[in-house]
Amino acid sequence: MNIENPRTPGGRIAPSGSAPTCSIEAEENDRHQEHFETDHLLRNLKGHTISSGAVTMSAQGAKFLLSLISTMILARLLTPGDFGLVAMVTTVTSFLRVFKDAGLSIATVQRERITHAQVSNLFWINIAVSALSTLVVAASAPAVAWFYHNPRLTNITLLLSITYLISGSAVQHQALLKRQMRFKALALIEVVSMAVGVITGVVMALLGYRYWSLVGSSLSTEGTGLLLTWSISRWRPQLPSRRSGIGPLLTFGLHRTAGDFITSVARGSDNLLIGRVYGPAAVGLYSRASDLLIRPLEQFLSPINAVFIPALSRLQSQPQRYRSTFLRLYEAIALTGFFFTGLFLALARPLTLVLLGPKWEQAAVIFGGFTIAAFCAPLAASSAWLFTSQGRGRDMLVAQSYNSCATFLSFIVGLPFGPVGVAIAFSASNLLIRVPVFYFCVGRCGPVRTADLWMVFLRHLPVWIVVFVVTWLTRIQVVNLAPLAQLLICGPVGVLVGALFICSSRPQRQVATHLVETLREVRRSR
Repeated sequence: MNIENPRTPGGRIAPSGSAPTCSIEAEENDRHQEHFETDHLLRNLKGHTISSGAVTMSAQGAKFLLSLISTMILARLLTPGDFGLVAMVTTVTSFLRVFKDAGLSIATVQRERITHAQVSNLFWINIAVSALSTLVVAASAPAVAWFYHNPRLTNITLLLSITYLISGSAVQHQALLKRQMRFKALALIEVVSMAVGVITGVVMALLGYRYWSLVGSSLSTEGTGLLLTWSISRWRPQLPSRRSGIGPLLTFGLHRTAGDFITSVARGSDNLLIGRVYGPAAVGLYSRASDLLIRPLEQFLSPINAVFIPALSRLQSQPQRYRSTFLRLYEAIALTGFFFTGLFLALARPLTLVLLGPKWEQAAVIFGGFTIAAFCAPLAASSAWLFTSQGRGRDMLVAQSYNSCATFLSFIVGLPFGPVGVAIAFSASNLLIRVPVFYFCVGRCGPVRTADLWMVFLRHLPVWIVVFVVTWLTRIQVVNLAPLAQLLICGPVGVLVGALFICSSRPQRQVATHLVETLREVRRSR
Protein backbone atom coordinates (compact mmCIF):
# COMPACT_ATOMS: atom_id res chain seq x y z
CA MET A 1 0.00 0.00 0.00
CA ASN A 2 1.34 3.43 -0.93
CA ILE A 3 0.91 6.01 1.74
CA GLU A 4 1.25 9.59 0.53
CA ASN A 5 3.32 11.94 2.59
CA PRO A 6 1.30 14.73 4.19
CA ARG A 7 1.38 18.04 2.42
CA THR A 8 2.02 21.41 3.96
CA PRO A 9 -0.48 24.24 3.49
CA GLY A 10 1.70 25.53 0.64
CA GLY A 11 1.50 22.21 -1.22
CA ARG A 12 5.02 20.94 -0.50
CA ILE A 13 5.50 17.31 0.63
CA ALA A 14 6.63 16.99 4.22
CA PRO A 15 9.11 14.25 5.21
CA SER A 16 7.63 11.00 6.50
CA GLY A 17 7.12 10.97 10.23
CA SER A 18 7.42 14.75 10.66
CA ALA A 19 4.90 16.42 12.89
CA PRO A 20 2.40 18.78 11.31
CA THR A 21 3.67 21.56 13.56
CA CYS A 22 7.17 21.21 12.05
CA SER A 23 5.68 21.58 8.57
CA ILE A 24 3.78 24.67 9.63
CA GLU A 25 6.91 26.19 11.19
CA ALA A 26 8.92 25.48 8.03
CA GLU A 27 6.22 27.09 5.91
CA GLU A 28 6.16 30.10 8.24
CA ASN A 29 9.94 30.49 8.03
CA ASP A 30 9.86 30.27 4.21
CA ARG A 31 7.13 32.87 3.99
CA HIS A 32 9.14 35.37 6.05
CA GLN A 33 12.57 34.51 4.65
CA GLU A 34 12.55 37.54 2.35
CA HIS A 35 13.00 39.74 5.42
CA PHE A 36 16.22 38.00 6.51
CA GLU A 37 18.17 37.21 3.33
CA THR A 38 21.21 39.42 2.59
CA ASP A 39 23.06 37.38 -0.05
CA HIS A 40 21.76 39.66 -2.80
CA LEU A 41 23.59 42.60 -1.19
CA LEU A 42 27.03 41.02 -1.60
CA ARG A 43 26.79 41.01 -5.40
CA ASN A 44 27.02 44.81 -5.38
CA LEU A 45 27.83 45.77 -1.81
CA LYS A 46 29.62 48.99 -2.82
CA GLY A 47 26.66 50.11 -4.91
CA HIS A 48 24.18 49.34 -2.14
CA THR A 49 26.39 51.12 0.39
CA ILE A 50 26.75 54.25 -1.74
CA SER A 51 23.06 54.46 -2.63
CA SER A 52 22.11 53.81 0.99
CA GLY A 53 24.55 56.48 2.09
CA ALA A 54 23.03 58.96 -0.36
CA VAL A 55 19.53 58.36 0.95
CA THR A 56 20.57 58.41 4.59
CA MET A 57 22.68 61.56 4.25
CA SER A 58 19.79 63.32 2.54
CA ALA A 59 17.51 62.28 5.39
CA GLN A 60 20.03 63.48 7.94
CA GLY A 61 20.26 66.80 6.13
CA ALA A 62 16.50 67.16 6.43
CA LYS A 63 16.63 66.16 10.10
CA PHE A 64 19.44 68.64 10.75
CA LEU A 65 17.37 71.47 9.27
CA LEU A 66 14.35 70.42 11.33
CA SER A 67 16.49 70.26 14.46
CA LEU A 68 18.07 73.66 13.76
CA ILE A 69 14.71 75.30 13.12
CA SER A 70 13.25 73.70 16.25
CA THR A 71 16.23 74.78 18.37
CA MET A 72 16.14 78.39 17.14
CA ILE A 73 12.36 78.73 17.63
CA LEU A 74 12.02 76.94 20.97
CA ALA A 75 15.10 78.67 22.43
CA ARG A 76 13.28 81.97 21.90
CA LEU A 77 9.87 80.77 23.10
CA LEU A 78 11.05 78.88 26.18
CA THR A 79 13.44 79.66 29.04
CA PRO A 80 16.59 77.81 30.15
CA GLY A 81 14.54 76.62 33.14
CA ASP A 82 11.97 74.97 30.85
CA PHE A 83 14.68 73.05 29.04
CA GLY A 84 16.33 72.28 32.37
CA LEU A 85 13.22 70.65 33.84
CA VAL A 86 12.87 68.22 30.95
CA ALA A 87 16.63 67.62 30.83
CA MET A 88 16.58 66.65 34.51
CA VAL A 89 14.03 63.93 33.78
CA THR A 90 15.57 62.73 30.52
CA THR A 91 18.91 62.41 32.31
CA VAL A 92 17.39 59.90 34.73
CA THR A 93 15.26 58.12 32.13
CA SER A 94 18.19 57.84 29.70
CA PHE A 95 19.87 55.45 32.13
CA LEU A 96 17.29 52.83 31.14
CA ARG A 97 17.00 53.86 27.49
CA VAL A 98 19.44 51.16 26.40
CA PHE A 99 17.05 48.45 27.61
CA LYS A 100 14.44 49.22 24.95
CA ASP A 101 16.94 47.84 22.47
CA ALA A 102 18.84 45.49 24.82
CA GLY A 103 21.57 45.20 22.20
CA LEU A 104 19.30 42.94 20.16
CA SER A 105 18.82 45.18 17.13
CA ILE A 106 22.56 45.19 16.45
CA ALA A 107 22.57 41.41 16.99
CA THR A 108 19.93 41.08 14.26
CA VAL A 109 21.84 43.35 11.88
CA GLN A 110 25.27 41.85 12.53
CA ARG A 111 24.29 38.16 12.35
CA GLU A 112 25.18 36.53 9.01
CA ARG A 113 22.21 34.11 9.17
CA ILE A 114 19.04 34.56 11.19
CA THR A 115 15.57 32.98 11.21
CA HIS A 116 12.00 34.13 11.66
CA ALA A 117 11.72 32.29 14.99
CA GLN A 118 14.88 33.97 16.30
CA VAL A 119 13.79 37.49 15.38
CA SER A 120 10.30 36.83 16.79
CA ASN A 121 11.76 35.76 20.12
CA LEU A 122 13.98 38.84 20.15
CA PHE A 123 10.90 40.98 19.46
CA TRP A 124 9.07 39.63 22.49
CA ILE A 125 12.17 40.08 24.65
CA ASN A 126 12.35 43.71 23.52
CA ILE A 127 8.67 44.18 24.39
CA ALA A 128 9.10 42.64 27.85
CA VAL A 129 12.20 44.66 28.68
CA SER A 130 10.65 47.90 27.38
CA ALA A 131 7.46 47.33 29.39
CA LEU A 132 9.50 46.66 32.52
CA SER A 133 11.53 49.84 31.89
CA THR A 134 8.31 51.84 31.54
CA LEU A 135 7.07 50.54 34.90
CA VAL A 136 10.40 51.21 36.60
CA VAL A 137 10.58 54.79 35.31
CA ALA A 138 6.93 55.49 36.21
CA ALA A 139 7.46 54.09 39.71
CA SER A 140 10.57 56.26 40.14
CA ALA A 141 8.72 59.52 39.36
CA PRO A 142 8.28 60.57 43.02
CA ALA A 143 11.95 59.77 43.70
CA VAL A 144 13.05 61.94 40.78
CA ALA A 145 11.00 64.87 42.09
CA TRP A 146 12.44 64.34 45.58
CA PHE A 147 16.03 64.17 44.34
CA TYR A 148 15.79 67.48 42.50
CA HIS A 149 13.46 69.11 45.08
CA ASN A 150 10.95 69.92 42.33
CA PRO A 151 7.42 68.38 42.37
CA ARG A 152 6.75 69.35 38.74
CA LEU A 153 9.06 66.55 37.65
CA THR A 154 6.65 63.81 38.79
CA ASN A 155 4.16 64.20 35.94
CA ILE A 156 6.90 64.84 33.38
CA THR A 157 8.54 61.53 34.36
CA LEU A 158 5.24 59.64 34.21
CA LEU A 159 4.49 60.81 30.68
CA LEU A 160 8.00 60.29 29.32
CA SER A 161 8.05 56.74 30.70
CA ILE A 162 5.60 55.75 27.94
CA THR A 163 8.25 56.36 25.28
CA TYR A 164 10.11 53.20 26.35
CA LEU A 165 7.26 50.89 25.42
CA ILE A 166 6.49 52.78 22.21
CA SER A 167 10.05 52.74 20.87
CA GLY A 168 10.76 49.19 22.07
CA SER A 169 7.88 47.90 19.94
CA ALA A 170 9.65 48.93 16.73
CA VAL A 171 13.21 47.76 17.47
CA GLN A 172 13.24 44.48 15.51
CA HIS A 173 11.25 45.87 12.58
CA GLN A 174 13.80 48.64 12.13
CA ALA A 175 16.68 46.19 12.63
CA LEU A 176 15.38 44.07 9.73
CA LEU A 177 15.12 47.17 7.53
CA LYS A 178 18.75 48.02 8.37
CA ARG A 179 19.86 44.42 7.82
CA GLN A 180 18.58 44.55 4.26
CA MET A 181 19.85 48.11 3.82
CA ARG A 182 16.34 49.47 3.14
CA PHE A 183 17.38 52.97 4.06
CA LYS A 184 14.79 54.78 1.97
CA ALA A 185 12.11 53.34 4.24
CA LEU A 186 14.11 54.20 7.35
CA ALA A 187 14.72 57.73 6.08
CA LEU A 188 11.00 58.27 5.53
CA ILE A 189 10.21 57.03 9.04
CA GLU A 190 12.82 59.22 10.72
CA VAL A 191 12.13 62.45 8.84
CA VAL A 192 8.34 62.30 9.03
CA SER A 193 8.28 61.34 12.72
CA MET A 194 10.75 64.12 13.57
CA ALA A 195 8.75 66.66 11.56
CA VAL A 196 5.59 65.71 13.47
CA GLY A 197 7.48 66.07 16.75
CA VAL A 198 8.89 69.48 15.84
CA ILE A 199 5.51 70.81 14.72
CA THR A 200 3.86 69.50 17.88
CA GLY A 201 6.51 71.10 20.11
CA VAL A 202 6.43 74.48 18.37
CA VAL A 203 2.61 74.67 18.32
CA MET A 204 2.39 73.77 22.01
CA ALA A 205 5.07 76.36 22.86
CA LEU A 206 3.18 79.05 20.93
CA LEU A 207 0.04 78.12 22.87
CA GLY A 208 1.90 78.69 26.14
CA TYR A 209 2.46 75.10 27.31
CA ARG A 210 6.11 75.88 28.21
CA TYR A 211 8.04 72.72 29.18
CA TRP A 212 5.08 70.50 28.28
CA SER A 213 5.76 71.36 24.64
CA LEU A 214 9.07 69.46 24.90
CA VAL A 215 7.27 66.47 26.42
CA GLY A 216 4.62 66.57 23.69
CA SER A 217 7.31 66.74 21.01
CA SER A 218 9.01 63.61 22.36
CA LEU A 219 5.79 61.60 22.64
CA SER A 220 4.54 62.53 19.17
CA THR A 221 7.90 61.70 17.59
CA GLU A 222 7.99 58.22 19.13
CA GLY A 223 4.33 57.49 18.39
CA THR A 224 4.60 58.53 14.75
CA GLY A 225 7.76 56.46 14.34
CA LEU A 226 6.02 53.34 15.66
CA LEU A 227 3.01 53.74 13.34
CA LEU A 228 5.17 54.31 10.28
CA THR A 229 7.55 51.44 11.09
CA TRP A 230 4.77 48.88 11.44
CA SER A 231 3.06 50.22 8.31
CA ILE A 232 6.20 50.03 6.14
CA SER A 233 7.70 46.79 7.47
CA ARG A 234 5.61 43.79 6.41
CA TRP A 235 7.29 41.45 8.91
CA ARG A 236 5.07 40.27 11.75
CA PRO A 237 6.37 38.24 14.72
CA GLN A 238 5.14 34.79 15.62
CA LEU A 239 4.47 33.66 19.18
CA PRO A 240 7.56 32.85 21.30
CA SER A 241 9.07 29.42 20.62
CA ARG A 242 11.68 27.19 22.26
CA ARG A 243 15.03 26.03 20.90
CA SER A 244 15.27 28.79 18.30
CA GLY A 245 19.02 29.18 18.85
CA ILE A 246 19.05 32.74 20.17
CA GLY A 247 21.66 32.01 22.85
CA PRO A 248 24.60 33.65 20.99
CA LEU A 249 22.39 36.63 20.07
CA LEU A 250 21.39 37.12 23.70
CA THR A 251 25.02 36.85 24.83
CA PHE A 252 26.08 39.53 22.34
CA GLY A 253 23.08 41.67 23.31
CA LEU A 254 23.85 41.24 27.02
CA HIS A 255 27.43 42.43 26.60
CA ARG A 256 26.31 45.30 24.39
CA THR A 257 23.55 46.35 26.80
CA ALA A 258 25.81 46.18 29.85
CA GLY A 259 28.40 48.36 28.12
CA ASP A 260 25.79 50.83 26.86
CA PHE A 261 24.15 51.00 30.29
CA ILE A 262 27.45 51.75 32.02
CA THR A 263 28.21 54.39 29.41
CA SER A 264 24.71 55.88 29.74
CA VAL A 265 24.93 56.16 33.52
CA ALA A 266 28.36 57.77 33.35
CA ARG A 267 27.52 60.09 30.45
CA GLY A 268 24.21 61.20 31.93
CA SER A 269 25.57 61.92 35.40
CA ASP A 270 26.71 65.40 34.32
CA ASN A 271 23.14 66.73 34.06
CA LEU A 272 22.25 64.82 37.21
CA LEU A 273 25.04 66.43 39.24
CA ILE A 274 24.58 69.92 37.80
CA GLY A 275 20.81 69.77 38.37
CA ARG A 276 21.27 68.67 41.97
CA VAL A 277 23.89 71.30 42.80
CA TYR A 278 23.07 74.27 40.56
CA GLY A 279 19.35 73.88 39.62
CA PRO A 280 17.27 73.74 36.39
CA ALA A 281 18.56 76.98 34.80
CA ALA A 282 22.16 75.70 34.90
CA VAL A 283 21.05 72.37 33.43
CA GLY A 284 19.20 74.21 30.68
CA LEU A 285 22.31 76.20 29.70
CA TYR A 286 24.54 73.13 29.88
CA SER A 287 22.18 70.82 27.96
CA ARG A 288 21.54 73.36 25.17
CA ALA A 289 25.28 73.99 24.73
CA SER A 290 25.86 70.25 24.62
CA ASP A 291 23.06 69.67 22.13
CA LEU A 292 24.39 72.32 19.75
CA LEU A 293 27.39 70.02 19.24
CA ILE A 294 26.06 66.56 20.12
CA ARG A 295 22.97 66.75 17.90
CA PRO A 296 24.91 67.60 14.70
CA LEU A 297 27.50 64.94 15.61
CA GLU A 298 24.77 62.32 16.01
CA GLN A 299 23.23 63.36 12.72
CA PHE A 300 26.64 63.19 11.07
CA LEU A 301 27.51 59.74 12.45
CA SER A 302 24.06 58.16 12.48
CA PRO A 303 23.74 57.59 8.71
CA ILE A 304 27.32 56.34 8.47
CA ASN A 305 26.76 54.01 11.41
CA ALA A 306 23.49 52.75 9.96
CA VAL A 307 25.01 52.03 6.53
CA PHE A 308 28.49 50.80 7.37
CA ILE A 309 27.84 48.41 10.25
CA PRO A 310 25.71 46.16 7.99
CA ALA A 311 28.29 46.58 5.19
CA LEU A 312 31.27 45.74 7.46
CA SER A 313 29.35 42.82 8.95
CA ARG A 314 28.95 41.34 5.47
CA LEU A 315 32.76 41.61 4.99
CA GLN A 316 33.82 39.67 8.10
CA SER A 317 35.17 36.80 5.99
CA GLN A 318 37.26 39.17 3.81
CA PRO A 319 39.78 40.79 6.21
CA GLN A 320 41.76 42.83 3.67
CA ARG A 321 38.65 44.28 2.09
CA TYR A 322 37.23 44.89 5.58
CA ARG A 323 40.38 46.79 6.66
CA SER A 324 40.65 48.98 3.58
CA THR A 325 36.92 49.81 3.65
CA PHE A 326 37.02 50.87 7.29
CA LEU A 327 40.25 52.89 7.16
CA ARG A 328 39.14 54.81 4.10
CA LEU A 329 35.96 55.80 5.92
CA TYR A 330 37.83 56.52 9.16
CA GLU A 331 40.20 58.94 7.42
CA ALA A 332 37.24 60.86 5.99
CA ILE A 333 35.60 61.08 9.44
CA ALA A 334 38.85 62.29 11.05
CA LEU A 335 39.49 64.94 8.41
CA THR A 336 35.91 66.24 8.50
CA GLY A 337 35.75 66.22 12.31
CA PHE A 338 39.03 68.08 12.79
CA PHE A 339 38.07 70.65 10.16
CA PHE A 340 34.71 71.65 11.61
CA THR A 341 35.54 71.44 15.33
CA GLY A 342 38.43 73.84 14.74
CA LEU A 343 35.88 76.30 13.36
CA PHE A 344 33.41 75.68 16.20
CA LEU A 345 35.93 76.36 18.98
CA ALA A 346 37.08 79.64 17.43
CA LEU A 347 33.50 80.78 16.80
CA ALA A 348 31.83 79.41 19.95
CA ARG A 349 30.39 82.73 21.17
CA PRO A 350 28.92 84.11 17.92
CA LEU A 351 27.55 80.67 16.99
CA THR A 352 25.74 80.33 20.31
CA LEU A 353 24.27 83.85 20.19
CA VAL A 354 23.08 83.52 16.60
CA LEU A 355 21.48 80.09 17.11
CA LEU A 356 19.98 80.51 20.59
CA GLY A 357 19.64 84.26 21.12
CA PRO A 358 21.13 86.79 23.57
CA LYS A 359 19.64 85.27 26.73
CA TRP A 360 21.82 82.19 26.20
CA GLU A 361 25.19 84.02 26.27
CA GLN A 362 26.38 82.02 29.30
CA ALA A 363 26.09 78.85 27.23
CA ALA A 364 28.81 80.06 24.82
CA VAL A 365 31.73 79.20 27.13
CA ILE A 366 30.19 75.77 27.82
CA PHE A 367 29.86 75.23 24.07
CA GLY A 368 33.54 76.05 23.64
CA GLY A 369 34.44 73.62 26.41
CA PHE A 370 32.71 70.80 24.54
CA THR A 371 34.53 71.30 21.24
CA ILE A 372 37.53 69.10 22.14
CA ALA A 373 35.12 66.28 23.01
CA ALA A 374 33.42 66.99 19.67
CA PHE A 375 36.41 65.94 17.60
CA CYS A 376 37.20 62.99 19.88
CA ALA A 377 33.65 61.59 19.94
CA PRO A 378 33.40 60.63 16.24
CA LEU A 379 36.81 58.96 16.34
CA ALA A 380 35.96 56.89 19.41
CA ALA A 381 32.43 56.06 18.22
CA SER A 382 33.48 54.97 14.74
CA SER A 383 36.36 52.86 16.09
CA ALA A 384 33.75 51.10 18.23
CA TRP A 385 32.04 49.97 15.00
CA LEU A 386 34.87 47.44 14.75
CA PHE A 387 33.66 45.78 17.98
CA THR A 388 30.09 45.68 16.70
CA SER A 389 30.71 44.46 13.16
CA GLN A 390 33.06 41.73 14.45
CA GLY A 391 30.62 40.60 17.15
CA ARG A 392 33.11 41.42 19.96
CA GLY A 393 30.56 42.32 22.62
CA ARG A 394 32.78 41.37 25.57
CA ASP A 395 35.72 43.49 24.36
CA MET A 396 33.39 46.43 23.88
CA LEU A 397 32.06 46.02 27.41
CA VAL A 398 35.61 46.19 28.83
CA ALA A 399 36.48 49.34 26.86
CA GLN A 400 33.21 51.06 27.78
CA SER A 401 33.69 50.21 31.46
CA TYR A 402 37.09 51.89 31.60
CA ASN A 403 35.87 54.92 29.71
CA SER A 404 32.72 55.28 31.81
CA CYS A 405 34.75 55.42 35.01
CA ALA A 406 36.96 58.11 33.48
CA THR A 407 33.92 60.09 32.32
CA PHE A 408 32.24 60.04 35.71
CA LEU A 409 35.45 61.07 37.48
CA SER A 410 35.88 63.96 35.05
CA PHE A 411 32.42 65.28 36.03
CA ILE A 412 33.32 65.08 39.72
CA VAL A 413 36.56 66.97 39.08
CA GLY A 414 34.85 69.69 37.04
CA LEU A 415 31.70 70.10 39.19
CA PRO A 416 33.15 72.64 41.70
CA PHE A 417 33.85 74.95 38.75
CA GLY A 418 30.26 74.89 37.50
CA PRO A 419 28.89 73.74 34.12
CA VAL A 420 31.92 75.19 32.31
CA GLY A 421 34.30 73.14 34.45
CA VAL A 422 32.29 69.97 33.80
CA ALA A 423 32.40 70.54 30.02
CA ILE A 424 36.17 71.17 29.98
CA ALA A 425 36.94 68.19 32.24
CA PHE A 426 34.78 65.94 30.04
CA SER A 427 36.63 67.07 26.92
CA ALA A 428 39.98 66.40 28.56
CA SER A 429 38.94 62.87 29.56
CA ASN A 430 37.88 62.15 25.97
CA LEU A 431 41.23 63.22 24.56
CA LEU A 432 43.49 61.68 27.21
CA ILE A 433 41.56 58.50 28.12
CA ARG A 434 38.56 57.57 25.96
CA VAL A 435 40.25 57.63 22.56
CA PRO A 436 43.45 55.84 23.71
CA VAL A 437 41.43 53.12 25.51
CA PHE A 438 39.23 52.46 22.48
CA TYR A 439 42.24 52.39 20.16
CA PHE A 440 44.09 49.93 22.39
CA CYS A 441 41.17 47.56 22.99
CA VAL A 442 39.82 47.49 19.43
CA GLY A 443 43.26 46.97 17.87
CA ARG A 444 44.19 43.92 19.95
CA CYS A 445 42.68 41.63 17.32
CA GLY A 446 40.96 41.89 13.99
CA PRO A 447 42.10 43.33 10.65
CA VAL A 448 42.46 46.93 11.95
CA ARG A 449 45.31 47.49 14.40
CA THR A 450 45.89 50.15 17.07
CA ALA A 451 48.75 51.68 15.08
CA ASP A 452 46.44 52.15 12.07
CA LEU A 453 44.05 54.24 14.15
CA TRP A 454 46.77 56.41 15.72
CA MET A 455 48.31 57.08 12.31
CA VAL A 456 44.99 58.43 11.07
CA PHE A 457 44.57 60.61 14.19
CA LEU A 458 48.05 62.17 14.01
CA ARG A 459 47.98 62.55 10.22
CA HIS A 460 44.93 64.82 10.27
CA LEU A 461 45.40 66.68 13.59
CA PRO A 462 47.25 69.56 11.81
CA VAL A 463 44.00 70.41 10.01
CA TRP A 464 42.35 71.22 13.35
CA ILE A 465 45.31 73.36 14.45
CA VAL A 466 45.45 75.39 11.23
CA VAL A 467 41.69 76.00 11.01
CA PHE A 468 41.36 76.96 14.67
CA VAL A 469 44.36 79.32 14.79
CA VAL A 470 43.48 81.18 11.58
CA THR A 471 39.77 81.52 12.46
CA TRP A 472 40.54 82.65 16.02
CA LEU A 473 43.08 85.26 14.87
CA THR A 474 40.57 86.57 12.33
CA ARG A 475 37.84 86.84 14.97
CA ILE A 476 40.10 88.89 17.23
CA GLN A 477 40.18 91.54 14.50
CA VAL A 478 36.36 91.76 14.29
CA VAL A 479 35.40 91.02 17.89
CA ASN A 480 33.45 94.30 18.22
CA LEU A 481 31.09 93.45 15.35
CA ALA A 482 27.68 91.79 15.78
CA PRO A 483 27.74 87.98 16.23
CA LEU A 484 26.23 87.35 12.79
CA ALA A 485 28.80 89.61 11.13
CA GLN A 486 31.60 87.74 12.93
CA LEU A 487 30.30 84.45 11.56
CA LEU A 488 29.96 85.81 8.02
CA ILE A 489 33.55 87.10 8.05
CA CYS A 490 35.46 84.52 10.10
CA GLY A 491 33.67 81.40 8.90
CA PRO A 492 34.58 81.77 5.21
CA VAL A 493 38.17 82.71 6.12
CA GLY A 494 38.59 79.58 8.22
CA VAL A 495 37.00 77.38 5.54
CA LEU A 496 39.16 78.86 2.79
CA VAL A 497 42.43 78.48 4.70
CA GLY A 498 41.50 74.95 5.76
CA ALA A 499 40.68 74.02 2.16
CA LEU A 500 44.01 75.46 0.94
CA PHE A 501 45.89 73.49 3.57
CA ILE A 502 44.12 70.26 2.57
CA CYS A 503 44.92 70.85 -1.09
CA SER A 504 48.60 71.51 -0.35
CA SER A 505 49.13 68.49 1.93
CA ARG A 506 49.31 65.10 0.20
CA PRO A 507 47.65 62.90 2.93
CA GLN A 508 44.71 65.26 3.34
CA ARG A 509 44.43 65.80 -0.43
CA GLN A 510 44.13 62.05 -1.03
CA VAL A 511 41.33 61.73 1.52
CA ALA A 512 39.52 64.77 0.13
CA THR A 513 39.85 63.45 -3.43
CA HIS A 514 38.37 60.10 -2.45
CA LEU A 515 35.58 61.89 -0.59
CA VAL A 516 34.75 63.94 -3.69
CA GLU A 517 34.74 60.80 -5.84
CA THR A 518 32.40 59.10 -3.40
CA LEU A 519 30.05 62.09 -3.42
CA ARG A 520 29.98 61.94 -7.23
CA GLU A 521 29.04 58.28 -7.05
CA VAL A 522 26.34 59.21 -4.56
CA ARG A 523 24.91 61.76 -6.99
CA ARG A 524 24.94 59.23 -9.86
CA SER A 525 23.19 56.65 -7.65
CA ARG A 526 20.20 58.89 -7.01
